[in-house]
Amino acid sequence: MVLDKNTAKKTAELLLQINAIKLKPENPFTWASGWKSPIYCDNRIILSYPTIRNYIREEMAKQVETLYGKPDVIAGVATGAIGIGALVADYLGLPFVYVRPEPKSHGRQNQIEGLLEHGQSVVIIEDLISTGKSSLNAANALKEAGANIKGMLAIFTYGFDVAATNFKEKELELHTLSDYAHLTEQASETGYIKEDQLNTLMEWRKAPSQWKNQ
Repeated sequence: MVLDKNTAKKTAELLLQINAIKLKPENPFTWASGWKSPIYCDNRIILSYPTIRNYIREEMAKQVETLYGKPDVIAGVATGAIGIGALVADYLGLPFVYVRPEPKSHGRQNQIEGLLEHGQSVVIIEDLISTGKSSLNAANALKEAGANIKGMLAIFTYGFDVAATNFKEKELELHTLSDYAHLTEQASETGYIKEDQLNTLMEWRKAPSQWKNQ
């Protein structure tokens, strides 16, 4: 769920500006899952643009406080949200931990890196939501460690139905700075994409796993 429409459109504008989000309906990308897609998102590139990363950091920090107050700890999901999560924690003056996809196979075999005490309240920071599986995996690890998870805030979501279902099943509240609807609206209004490209993007969004570029 997007909290603020103006922030959603501004975030989309900035992500397009630095090619963190690329739209290529005529020359689709292939995701790691094998899905063909007219859109590709890599929000880690935000870290290379100081002005933009500061905007994202401050907007995320504001929304954390608006939605959840000040938690005890900010947790980032590895690897994409480690950087932005640490920046948000620093802005709020809070401790930071990050969560690996699985425990390390050596040393202390940690899945959660950093100091997290049993019963502490946590807001999870994520960079991107597709199906939500990796994000919810991180949430499960935090719960098993005794964290009280207040919610999750991500930079961007594709808004897939499967993600909504997965988050609902786990009873985890998700908010994002921007989403697919605001992205396509912003791209269309600014002439970043043409009408036929917009139609392709909307068709893909209906059934992304079955979509094939015609």
